[in-house]
Parts: sequence; C-alpha cells; structure tokens
Amino acid sequence: MNSRILGLAAGLAVLFASTLSTSASWAQSITVAIGSEPSTLDPQLRDDGGERQVNDNIYEALMARTATGELVPGLAAEAPTQVDARTWQFKLREGIKFHNGEPFNADAVVASVQRVIDPANSSEQMAYLGPLSGAEKIDERTVRIITSAPDPILPARMYWLKMIPAGYSKDAAIAEKPVGTGPYRFGNWDRGNSITLTVNPDYWGGEPQIDEVAYRFVTEAGTRLSGLMAGEFDVIVNLLPEFAGSVPQAKSVSGLDTSVIILGVDNPAVKDVRVRRALNMAIDRGSLAESLFAGNAKVTKGQLVLPGAFGYNDGLESWPYDPAGAKKLIEEAGATGTTINLVGEAGRWLKDRELIEAVAAYWTEVGLKVNVEILEFSVYLDRIFDMGNRPDSYFVLNSNELFDADREMAFAYEPGQGGASNSDKALGEAIRAARSEVDVEKRKAAYAAITKKLHEEAYDVPLLNHQDIYGMSERMEWQPRVDAKIIVKEMKVNE
Repeated sequence: MNSRILGLAAGLAVLFASTLSTSASWAQSITVAIGSEPSTLDPQLRDDGGERQVNDNIYEALMARTATGELVPGLAAEAPTQVDARTWQFKLREGIKFHNGEPFNADAVVASVQRVIDPANSSEQMAYLGPLSGAEKIDERTVRIITSAPDPILPARMYWLKMIPAGYSKDAAIAEKPVGTGPYRFGNWDRGNSITLTVNPDYWGGEPQIDEVAYRFVTEAGTRLSGLMAGEFDVIVNLLPEFAGSVPQAKSVSGLDTSVIILGVDNPAVKDVRVRRALNMAIDRGSLAESLFAGNAKVTKGQLVLPGAFGYNDGLESWPYDPAGAKKLIEEAGATGTTINLVGEAGRWLKDRELIEAVAAYWTEVGLKVNVEILEFSVYLDRIFDMGNRPDSYFVLNSNELFDADREMAFAYEPGQGGASNSDKALGEAIRAARSEVDVEKRKAAYAAITKKLHEEAYDVPLLNHQDIYGMSERMEWQPRVDAKIIVKEMKVNE
C-alpha cells in the first residue's frame, strides 16, 4: 500500500473519530424508569407524582430551587417584592418563549393563576397554593400575585405553580400535549409504555447535554432493577435498598416524603379516638424501617410535618409500639372485630404495597378486620380526593416541597381541602389562622398547638420519613436533589 493511500486512510480515520466525538457530545439519549404512568400531562390539575416527574422538565415556574433546596428566581428575573399584606410583585425575564412560540409574559402568568384557582377546574393542587386568589398584569414584564389573606410563604408557592401559555391554556390538548418554557419539549406518549421528550434547542437557560429522554412506566421495583442491570435503563426511582451495593451506581438523599395513613375520623370505624390511638400503637415502626428499608427511613416523631420544615414540632414523641395496650383500647371501645377499609396503591412509592400490607397485619393482630384495597394509581387519586366518599383510612407518601407545615395542613387536615378526611371546624379555623400569621414566633406557636392536637386526637397514623434512593447506569453523572425532582438538564452522560 503506497503512502498516498495510507495518508487517505489516516485522514478518514481522523474524520470518522471526530464525527463520533461530536455526535457523542450532543446526541445523547437516556431512559428513566418511573413507578407509575402519569394520569395526565396537564401540569395544574392533578396531584400526581408521575405527572410531575415528566412535566418538571417541560414546564417552569416563577421561582425555582437549587439541588440543595435554596429558593431562587426561575422565570422571574429576581426575587419578588411585597407591595402590601396580600400582594407580591414579580419582574419577569425577557425573551422567553413557550415551545409553541407564544411569549412568556404577564398574560401567561395571569392565565396560569386564573386557571388553577378556577373552582370549575377543581385542582387537586390547591393544597400547595393556599390563599392564592388572583393575578394582575402591570405591564408585559411585571405582574402582581394577589392572595385572599396574608401569605408569608407565597414565594415558595410560586416554586410550585407551573406557567402555561395564555392562548393554549384553554385547549383540552394540554392534558396530552404539554407546552412549557422548559429545557425539554414533549415528543410522544405511548400509552401504557412510555413518554419521550426531546431537547429544546432554544431554551433560555442554555442547551442541556442530553438530547432525548424516555420515561418508562415500570410498577414493579424488581423489574426496574433488572432493567437497570441489563442496561435498559439509565436511572430508576425507588431502588430496592437491599440491592444498593449491587447496581452500577446507587445514590440516596434525604427526601421530602413521609408515609402516613390518613384516617376518616368521621367514619364510624375510626370515629372513636381510642381506636385511632390503638391504630398507632399497634405498629412497630422501627422494625418497618429496618426490615423494609434497610435503615433508609426513620420513625416519625408523632407527626406528618416534615423534619426541618417550618412548623415541625420537636416536642412530640414517636408513638410507642404497644400491641397489648392497643388491643386493650380496641376492647374498651367495643371495636373488636370491626372492619376498617385501607385504600392504597402499588408502584408509585418504594415498597408501598409491602408497607400497606404490613400495617394491615399489625392492625389485624390487635383485633380488627382490615379490608385492603390496592387501586390503579389514577383510580386511587380519584378515591382519596373524593370528598363525598372518604375511606376509613388511606395510605400516602406526602411530600413537602414548600418546606412549611402549611403543606401538610392543607393536604391532610384542613376540612374540605386536598385529601383531608375530617369535618373539624375548629381545626380548620386554626389552620387558616396559622397560614396567614406573619409573625414568625406566633406562627410557630400556632403550628405547635395544631400538631399537638392532631397527635393527641390521633387524626392520622404517621409512619416513616423516607430517603429517596436512585439506581443509575455507569455512564450517568447526576446528584439527586432534596426536592425529589428529576431534572434532566442537570444530568450528564459519560461515554
């Protein structure tokens, strides 16, 4: 072979290698396995974790958080200013467009607020939004958010509320074809199997490294694990903790989730406070933390409020494991043999079915009959938000992205809101008063009184504070966030 041919071959080899290197730098695809299929891709109406796992990459909000939880401006150009007790003013970033070409401006913010608070939409997300009552356009880049009462955590609520295009907001297609300002655009939805997103090359925050992400809906934790080991998945949620040492990469972070059984305190089966206390005393939470989660969960201190959140009550103690005392209370209440319906789901959260079944077994041991209903996730959501037909008890992992006790109060306890399952008017008044209290010490004292009452009256059965555990392929580079968001623009792929 002469030198001319050798030179040509060498040149082609260099060109080919360069092409591969360039391609690898931008055309990266990953697959993320999540525990449930979204019930919708509408970002404002359902309280659905599967929807959020996808839409957190399509939509954005006025405020954002860093991976460690610090509240920072998002679509807002800066932190908001407070005009008066019930009005906050936001300046908006310039030059941002939605994926369909509509401009992000004050009109979009007003439309987003009006849509989510519209009673006709019955948004399940109002438990995050408190006294939000409206929005007013000042100019194209200035908007005021209005509340019906003073709201000291309004900026944190604006981290939750996703912004939608003003024109597209009335289109029913938003439930299946989402349009946001985020780093990824909607690609396609293969019902029952996957959702694919593609990179937004015009993203205002800079183009991410990963070009495409596919979300696979895999209910069984073992199936997610085997898919990761086979190279089918790059990231899996809710890694089985006992296999953390066997996967290419495992990462955990203190999460925002607290597992709890919400009790329908007006229902005959659990109306007697002695029965509700017995339900708490019957459960060996320490054994559950160790046997099911290998220490990646901690026993709650007698409350649903997230440790570290404003309003967490350090003065409460964990419920003791006292099956004999629980059985005695059941007998004193004349409730031996009473049937309690326990509603749950399977796959959305780590070892949710196992935790539900373990609780049911503990309750059975102290003399109750337990009817466990494991529902498909969208049906489960319909059931727990059905204010006219609250179950005796239902299982949920409640998350607190607001880092404030009002999140738990609005979801689990305020009558007529979220998943609350009581008609206690005095409790509702106390919750609303605490929500609007601007004096920090008075607000803290108000939550201390509320959480003490909830504990004494046993309005719920708090279980465990959970860590988020992820499994990743060898090629992934990502540090999980404290708010449990799976933000793909923060990920890198090492080939």
